Amino acid sequence: MADTMQFDLVSPERSLASLQVAEIQMPGADGDMTAMPGHTPLITTLRPGVVRVRGPEGEREFLVTGGFAEISADAASILAELAKPMGDATGADLEPLIEAATSTVAEATGAARDRADKQLADLRALREMVAG
Repeated sequence: MADTMQFDLVSPERSLASLQVAEIQMPGADGDMTAMPGHTPLITTLRPGVVRVRGPEGEREFLVTGGFAEISADAASILAELAKPMGDATGADLEPLIEAATSTVAEATGAARDRADKQLADLRALREMVAG
């Protein structure tokens, strides 16, 4: 088994990362997960949170507001709705998303309300982490 795998992170605006990494921690929709070389193939949705990668070049962190991750034994790609290096992210980046999520919560019912509440809570927690 190889010590590293290819990691690519892209958002609609640009490619943020393309590097070899030993580990990728990501906020999966069903819980945090870690991908490493040799991982079983998987496609998952992401919730708002922080993607952390560790590799020969050190550690890097990226804010993501959601999207998809495709993982295989030798590569992982994240297609993010919005993504930024954590050092470039601000709470103001998340305000429009928090406002929209707040409106969605007010209008939703049942299971949709539960999903909207979780989305809003994740966005607020991410804002606090960025403002930290």
